[in-house]
Amino acid sequence: MRGPSERAGAPRAGEPPDITDALMRSGLIDVSYVIEDSPVGRLLLAATDHGLVRVHYLIGEDAVDRAIEGLAAKVSPRVVRAPLRLDGPRRELEEFFAGRRREFEIALDPRLIRPGFTRRVLEQTARIPFGTTVSYRTVASLAGNERAFRAAGSALGSNPLPIVVPCHRVLHSGGGLGGYTGGLDIKRRLLAIEGVLPEPVPGIG
Repeated sequence: MRGPSERAGAPRAGEPPDITDALMRSGLIDVSYVIEDSPVGRLLLAATDHGLVRVHYLIGEDAVDRAIEGLAAKVSPRVVRAPLRLDGPRRELEEFFAGRRREFEIALDPRLIRPGFTRRVLEQTARIPFGTTVSYRTVASLAGNERAFRAAGSALGSNPLPIVVPCHRVLHSGGGLGGYTGGLDIKRRLLAIEGVLPEPVPGIG
């Protein structure tokens, strides 16, 4: 994330200037995005007028293009890099990774979450407290169908707002990690930040 001397929203060396203000005045922005470095790898954060709409793990050479294409197809083709508009999410994520934030307060735009059971699963997941884990079966039960724990897993796998909607806090009943969109190494890292698992040792799986 940003270094302590970096002005909030300022472009990094070699990045184009932030033209957020001009574009917002012109009404040309529907989706703003920024790419951030973090302890769990590069993230693409995207927001609309309603709130944060996407947190995307950038894995692979074409990950940025795929993420932007997905936003253009599912939200709006007017997708613009605008770091200043993402200042709130950037700051809260930075505080979370530094161990200074236990709850996110930023507004969320849930339009990429499928309605019905998926939405109920993610609403319940959003309520899991920092440093706490629950099972897939528990989340399914809270969402209205205890037997649908496999469907709950699929719902969590489609979460467009990982970290902020903390699907990393959902584990198998026996304590196994289960799955995770960004990969199990990232899930372990997030759980370690919250004190659920020991901090991983570099070079040791």
